[in-house]
Amino acid sequence: MNTPQLSDSTLDINGRVALLTLNRDDLRNALTGSALVDEIIEVCQWINATPDISVLVITGAGKAFSSGGNIKDMRDRTADFAGDVAELEANYRRGIQRIPLAIDALEVPVIAAVNGAAIGAGFDLANMCDVRIGSTEALFGETFINLGIIPGDGGAWFLQRVVGYQRAAELTFSGRLVKAQEAQEIGILLEVTAPDALLPRALELAQAFAGKPPQAVRYTKRLLKKAQRSELRDFLDLCAVYQGISHNTEDHGEAVSAFLEKREPSYKGK
Repeated sequence: MNTPQLSDSTLDINGRVALLTLNRDDLRNALTGSALVDEIIEVCQWINATPDISVLVITGAGKAFSSGGNIKDMRDRTADFAGDVAELEANYRRGIQRIPLAIDALEVPVIAAVNGAAIGAGFDLANMCDVRIGSTEALFGETFINLGIIPGDGGAWFLQRVVGYQRAAELTFSGRLVKAQEAQEIGILLEVTAPDALLPRALELAQAFAGKPPQAVRYTKRLLKKAQRSELRDFLDLCAVYQGISHNTEDHGEAVSAFLEKREPSYKGK
């Protein structure tokens, strides 16, 4: 298994689970001014082409999950934040906006293990994931408005799908910070753990997902995404096709046999 060669993040493989760690603590894992945008996209594309992987976990090294955009670069109008309207539009489309498209196209479940601050685009990155688990040190903020800008990475699309329109509006218009306990109460986090228990719990959940029939996992992920933007009749047609495929897999036969024989199944991804 030839994994991507990364410089600002690390990728660890344990069975069918991939762990991507954003590793620029010096920048609080900022997505701009680093190679993290390109590396997140590269990992997503690699996983889609690698059937041996069933789950991706994303976390941050150091104190932050991700601080989003580099505010000093905004002030200095350098790198990603330089140019007129047309140039900045191109920067966003060719830059950070590739992350939501890559994660949305990812064929496996994604778990965010939020170890610290997830601010701005960092918060949006967490919301792009299917499941979010946070430590007691987690902190969230849709803070773009505090800087006189908007969620240019698509955050307004993701946040309301996580917490509903009304709460998303309140968080986005206020730009306030949300601690871990409130984040769980309003639906941002599935669970809150002690800091040292965060990654073990995220990997435990990932291994539980990865223990299911690999093809069924990928088809189910596609259906969950399709359901967000399909009419019911069209969606049911797609379900029928995917179900027809699933009933003809070896893993389906193994799952049924294992259930009836009261034993652990052994899946082959076929």
